[in-house]
Amino acid sequence: MSERLTRDDVVKVAYLARLDLSPDEVERATEQLGDMLEHFADIDALDLDDVAPMTQPYPLVNVMREDVVEPGLDRAEVLDAAPQTEDGRFRVPPTGGEA
Repeated sequence: MSERLTRDDVVKVAYLARLDLSPDEVERATEQLGDMLEHFADIDALDLDDVAPMTQPYPLVNVMREDVVEPGLDRAEVLDAAPQTEDGRFRVPPTGGEA
């Protein structure tokens, strides 16, 4: 278990997060979070002075197409295909069950 994390720390964080943890869950969380902190400490101990910072491990290329204006669908034709229309718009049934 991590020397930096105590059972009381986990109980306090659980309280602040409004988590109702059983004593067994507190013990398990203390152990698991302690293991995570130890892993992070291992990472912190690595000599990364010669490693360049990066946001991605590989170069990204924008794959989006050019923004080109193209003609859209004919409004009347689209509305003619709809089951119901009203005032030039689609008419859909209410979702709350009210008319």
